[in-house]
Parts: sequence; C-alpha cells; structure tokens
Amino acid sequence: MSILDMDASEIAGRIRDGKLSSQQAVETYIKHLEAINPSINCLVEDRFDTARKEAIEADRKLKEGQSKGLLFGVPISVKECFHVDGMKTTGGLLHRKDQVIEEDAEVVQRLKDEGAIILGKSNTPSLCFYQETVNPVYGATNNPWDPTCSSGGSSGGEGALMSVGGAAVGIGADIGGSIRFPSHFNGVIGFKSGMNQISQKGNFPYIEYEEQQRMLGIGAMGKSVRDARLINRILSEKSSTIDDLSSFEMVVPQFYNCPLGVETGRLIRTIKEDFEDEFSMLVDEPPLFSESTLIWQQLMSLDGGKALRKHLLVNEKQLSPYIEYVRSKVSKSDVHDYLSWAMIGMRLFQPSKRRLDKIRGILKAGDERLRTYLDRRIIVMPVYHSPATTHGELYKELFSIQKTFLRYMPYIAYGNVWGLPSLTIPVGESAKGLPIAVQIMSRLGNEEALFQFGEILEQRYRGFVRCDKYDQKQKQEGATAHLA
Repeated sequence: MSILDMDASEIAGRIRDGKLSSQQAVETYIKHLEAINPSINCLVEDRFDTARKEAIEADRKLKEGQSKGLLFGVPISVKECFHVDGMKTTGGLLHRKDQVIEEDAEVVQRLKDEGAIILGKSNTPSLCFYQETVNPVYGATNNPWDPTCSSGGSSGGEGALMSVGGAAVGIGADIGGSIRFPSHFNGVIGFKSGMNQISQKGNFPYIEYEEQQRMLGIGAMGKSVRDARLINRILSEKSSTIDDLSSFEMVVPQFYNCPLGVETGRLIRTIKEDFEDEFSMLVDEPPLFSESTLIWQQLMSLDGGKALRKHLLVNEKQLSPYIEYVRSKVSKSDVHDYLSWAMIGMRLFQPSKRRLDKIRGILKAGDERLRTYLDRRIIVMPVYHSPATTHGELYKELFSIQKTFLRYMPYIAYGNVWGLPSLTIPVGESAKGLPIAVQIMSRLGNEEALFQFGEILEQRYRGFVRCDKYDQKQKQEGATAHLA
C-alpha cells in the first residue's frame, strides 16, 4: 500500500512498529503536495522545512524509546482558520496576508501533544463564511475529480487536499456545512462534532454568540472512519457512551420540499433497502426539520454581520460591504464579492428581537425533543441534492435574494441548528465520476454509534478512494523531463 493511501492510524502504527520512519512519511507527502498543489491550489502555506526537522527528531526519539502520542510522527494538515505557531492566519483577507500568529489553536496544540507533524494549512473562503473556497489572497481551490468543479467550503482546501492523499488526516470546522460540503464533493470522510464538544480557541474568526457557537463543529477530514473516531477522541471535551448498534433504529426521511438528484436519491434508497433486515426502519421527517433552515440563516445573521464587519477594519477605517461589492466588480477589492454579498444578506435576514426571542424558545424546547427522539436513532440523509457543482454555481444556489437557500440547505442546516454530531461517508459516484456521500446524525453521546455504523457504510459502499489521476500526470512529467 502506498503511503499516500494510508490513513493516520495505519501510519502511526507502522511508525511505532519501526516499519516506517516519520521521515519517510513526511517526505512522501511533501513531494506529493509539491507536485499536485499547482493544479489544485489546496495548500496555501507550508512548513515543510520545520516538518522535516520534526520528523528527524521523532525518529530519534523512537530509537531512544521516548516516543509518545497517538499520532507520533504522523504528517497532517489543518484548515487555514486554525492558528499554528509561526504561520499566517489571513482569513482570506488581503489586509491580513502577512498576519503571523505566535500561538497554537487549542485543537492544534492537542494534535501536537499527540506527536502530529503539521505539513501546512489549507485554503478557505474569506472569513470561512461561504461554501465556495476562493478568496483574494490565495485564489480558488479546484476539485481534484474535476477541476471545473467546486471543492466546497469552507474547508474546501482541506477536502481537496485529502482527496488526493496530501496528508494522513486533516482538520476542518463546520458552522454551515463547512466540513460536510467538502467531504461530499471531494469524496473524503468528514466528522462534524456536536455542539460545545471541541474548543474553538484559536479559530479565526472566533464565533462570539452562544446561538452560533452551538452550531459550530470541529473534526477530522480524512481517509477512514477510524481516523475520525481517533481525532474526535483527541480533540473532544467529552467522551461518547458506547452503545450496542443493534439497538438503534434507522431513520431515512422522505423530503418532499427539497430537491434531490436522481443519482443521490437512488443511493439513499439502496442504503435503506440494504439495511431493512438489519435495523428497525423509520421513514419519517425528523422533528423541526422544516423550520431549521430559516432558523439557521437567522442565527447566522443575528447581529446583521456586525461581528464579521469588525474584521474589515483596515488602517482604522471600516470597509463597507456595499462599496467593496461594487469595487470587486470593477477592480481589486480587499474583500471577495462573495463575502460582501453575504454580509449584505446578513442585514436583510437579521431577526428582530421578538423573532430572536422566539427562536431561543424553539431551541430550548427542540433540544429536549431531539434528545429523546434521537436517543436510539440514527438519521441517514443526503449532504446536498447533487455532487460537486461547477465553480460559482453552489454560491448562486445558496446566496440568492430569492431565498433559494430554503430549498437547498435543509440537509446541512439541520445538523448545525441542533448541534448534532454528523459523520459524512462517500457511498457512490455519479455517472461523471464525482463522489456522492451521505451524512449520518444522532444526538450528543451517540458518537460511537455513528462511528460504528459509518464503518459499516465505508466497508459496504465506496468509502474513501484517493483521486490518483495526478499520479499519472506526475509520472508523465517525470518521463518527459528524463527524455529532455
């Protein structure tokens, strides 16, 4: 098996057993990233020199019997939004393009404490605020399976990087599908933790409001469910209860008001039929499903974008989203037009105080209702109505003044509004070869049940399949150089 195909658990085990050196693993990934990144633009800042030194040190410690940590010597990548000591956190904003941070995010520190070696940081949209990965600092990230298509967002760089096997495992964050969109579009395993399970300290931009914090999840993007479980074990504030999966009921909703492509719908039906003899099956719309998408949008807009606008302070001057949107159409702006338009939309969707108070009441009652409803249930639903869309199309579907997000975001918004742990598993491909995934959700405390069921899905269906089309390109370019 190629090192590029190995997950973090495999590499960690081989390093511990002396079958693979950390230097070998790190060097293999570095060379691969150097070869594929010009085509995909997934890695925006590297720490290759430091990673090489850390790998040498790890191998020395192993020989001296001083190795420790679940990820000892394992090369990983992280989303650009997480602070890494000595690296930039730009947020995709030009005025922050040289902003070097001298501290680690808490999740980064936890990974380092387990011996992980960080190769670099992956691309995001500006302020991680929309689902297309493009910004004025680093440009756009392409989907490895089809470069004309979106890699999703906001963890789109991480999704694309993992799709081609650019690291053993990666770390993303999700407040509006930001792990699940890229995992689905790029064909990787992704886990969004449940509300308040993992610290966001050192995440930029920091989520200030309690109602938004509940929607944020942080977790692994990678090659296997076992890695998702491992990373959650390292990062999570709480441990999952261990349940007998056979006692769970599977909920496969039928959504009549949400579009669903033929290929995606067929895969959902196949899963339902395949498991009818193994699980009690419930065809039901989950509680509060129809209300959740509007609640998500209003919670994201609860301050009219005030918290985000403060990050647009340049030379003590507050940039206007309206002016920057116009400027981006005629010249270069510090703010991508996607972000400007999104921030304008936040003012339009800002809930009144009365409406916000009502939402808070719905959340309080809904949390208790879902805790009971999902006690021994796992929901299986799509991530999106289609595989990866062409660049720009996803943004048009989700950020239209015609409120089209109400049609396209329900599958995603449900997991965020209710702070549900959600595991994304690739289960098939479209006729064009684009990955298609499903997401499985349950209540807090049922994470282990999700991981167990996720392992069944990845074994029976597609699971992670590395996009290796660039391997052949590298070989051809190498052969051409040799002949020259």
